[in-house]
Amino acid sequence: MSFTACMIISCLIAYLLGSVSTGILVSKATHGPDLRRVGSGNTGASNVQRTMGWKYGLITFFGDAAKGLIACMLAQLITGSHFGAMLAGLFVILGHNWPVFFQFKGGKGVATSGAVMLFCYPVPALICIALTILIIAVTKYISLGSLSLVFFFSLLVSLFYSGGNACIIIWTCLIAVLCFYRHRSNIVRLIKGTENKLGKRIG
Repeated sequence: MSFTACMIISCLIAYLLGSVSTGILVSKATHGPDLRRVGSGNTGASNVQRTMGWKYGLITFFGDAAKGLIACMLAQLITGSHFGAMLAGLFVILGHNWPVFFQFKGGKGVATSGAVMLFCYPVPALICIALTILIIAVTKYISLGSLSLVFFFSLLVSLFYSGGNACIIIWTCLIAVLCFYRHRSNIVRLIKGTENKLGKRIG
């Protein structure tokens, strides 16, 4: 099988894997609410935590993160290429954000993105995750921490780990752009000072 065919297959698998919405599965298994109709309307861990509690929020978070790791691992095996893992990482995030199995209504991709970053560039990812935890602990804004995660990861990798490779720089920027786009309403609320803080329960 050609390298191109392997890349296409790995990206398709990654997108379909990303489209398996952990939040919706958790909600259905526990007879919870339709996450697309409550809270923020997203299916990610933050909305699960706010509408169903910490236990189910954490389950969703780790499930979403697992999708990112598995997609990258499979792509690395199929393509034998680190670039293959990076590209599949983008597709698993796309699948999570716009899942084909759930009318393209997904989450914001933070846990999945974090796992992709950790697989592809573990050192800068760990630095940024630590910084994200600190920012959330101080400000109580999950969204601000999430935006900081992708912004500083993109900056660190582009400056110190890319070797000037345009593909790597574009890859990090795309991860950041996807996250910022999905958080656009949060950004507006952060500017207005009306963003929900960590721990606030809805419903």
